[in-house]
Amino acid sequence: MKQNRTDWYGAADGPAPQPCQPETVLYSTVMQQDAKRSCGRREARKQDRRLTIMATARRMFLENGYAATSMSAIAAELGGSKATLWNYFPSKEELFDAVLDDATAVYRQQLTDLLRPTPDMAATVLAFTRSFIAKITSLEAVQLHRLVATEAARSPEVGRIFSRVPQRTRQLLAEFFAAAMAAGQLRHADPADAANVVTYLCMGLQQRMLWGGAAPTAAEIDAGAQTATEVFLRAYAPDATKGA
Repeated sequence: MKQNRTDWYGAADGPAPQPCQPETVLYSTVMQQDAKRSCGRREARKQDRRLTIMATARRMFLENGYAATSMSAIAAELGGSKATLWNYFPSKEELFDAVLDDATAVYRQQLTDLLRPTPDMAATVLAFTRSFIAKITSLEAVQLHRLVATEAARSPEVGRIFSRVPQRTRQLLAEFFAAAMAAGQLRHADPADAANVVTYLCMGLQQRMLWGGAAPTAAEIDAGAQTATEVFLRAYAPDATKGA
């Protein structure tokens, strides 16, 4: 069901709320506190509207494709004007990037928590490969990959935007591997190459799904993670002769 304009914009075709500015100290403490609360509510409403836009855009991108989804269509679905939508996202490219970033934000936080210095490198790499395979074989991830594969030839910006998603994951991995190499837990090599290697080792089950195969079972995900971890750790085992 479409929402009317006042439901999600807050005012018919009005501009998006502007960030709150610090109050000049001219009011009493009570008035300043009231102003801060009001500011917080405005920012919360603005964030809610932004999330509503991204949720609607995500659904329309997946259902209709990137090229067939226009900013005008998104605005119409939301019940507002394209000009007002642009106050939140200046272009469809930026909106698509925000949709992808939002879709992976929770997972990136999970990786940040997981990829911390550890005495048990094997357990940490296994935890990563298991979570990564589960993520990239999820229904939404496969749908996004299919969307990009279909759209990239006629809309090259789709491929450029989508490429940032794995780059963010690999950057987190590269930082983790760099620290592990410095600590002697892995052999010295290019951390970015190591991040590429371990992610590539995890993609077999995703490739099967992209070509129409069944979603992997939990046992298959675990077996794939075990294999990827074993191969990676053998390839990057510490140099036993170092310091000899």
